Amino acid sequence: MSTPFFVAADWLAEHINDPEIQILDARMAPAGQEDLDIAGDYRAGHIPGALFFDIDALSDHTSPLPHMLPRPETFAVAMRELGVSSDKHLVIYDGGNLFSAPRAWWMLRKFGVVNVSILAGGLAEWQRDGLPLEQGEVSAPEGDFTATFDPALIKRLPDVMVASFEGTAQIVDARSAARFNAEADEPRPGLKRGHIPGAFNVPWTDLVINGQLKTTDELQAIFDRAGVAFDKPIIASCGSGVTAAVLMLALETLEVKNVSLYDGSWCEWGSRSDTPVEPA
Repeated sequence: MSTPFFVAADWLAEHINDPEIQILDARMAPAGQEDLDIAGDYRAGHIPGALFFDIDALSDHTSPLPHMLPRPETFAVAMRELGVSSDKHLVIYDGGNLFSAPRAWWMLRKFGVVNVSILAGGLAEWQRDGLPLEQGEVSAPEGDFTATFDPALIKRLPDVMVASFEGTAQIVDARSAARFNAEADEPRPGLKRGHIPGAFNVPWTDLVINGQLKTTDELQAIFDRAGVAFDKPIIASCGSGVTAAVLMLALETLEVKNVSLYDGSWCEWGSRSDTPVEPA
């Protein structure tokens, strides 16, 4: 593994009955494909014993923005009801492209879970190895989950405005170059094209290979080419706060400090009439 935050499929297969390990299926639909039945896909086949970590269902439903982090108490109750315990080793997977597992990893880490790993290659790698799947729902007894949270780890619109206007932090955008450069429409209707003024572009797909992160040397080179300095504060952004977590995972792998995430991301910035955009 290129990072300690990953485990391999064969390792998980060997430890699948360990009572100190819990497996979480964090598959989710990409933007523009919300009509996909991900819960149905989970029921049709998942890693044995995996609980369904529904990122959308676990988000803040009082916000008009998608996927926003919920209140710590709300998240803790949801985790206990799901059967998740914060003192276990939690292993997360997605479909295999490293799209959504990092968001689940980041949520759990930010709410105080110490031991969280991502399955390298996700469900696709598990299936390539010929390992078994289970169908239907998985129920578990109530978990023991305590949530702690540092609000400084999340940036809001005013924080990002200050960073953009005054250069107090580097804004790093994980969207594709075409979207960043206003050459393609956003997958969500009603959003402007372009990016936050002064932002750097590090497409999340550039950081990923075969469902895990590239080597640390490759990751370092990608951020260097984008002009990102590791000795200055960084705010990760994307379309809706999901793939920004891939940036967070890569930066934590590189042991970069003073990194936070703009949870509203382009869904918020690109929807407002009072936010400047580049290219103008």
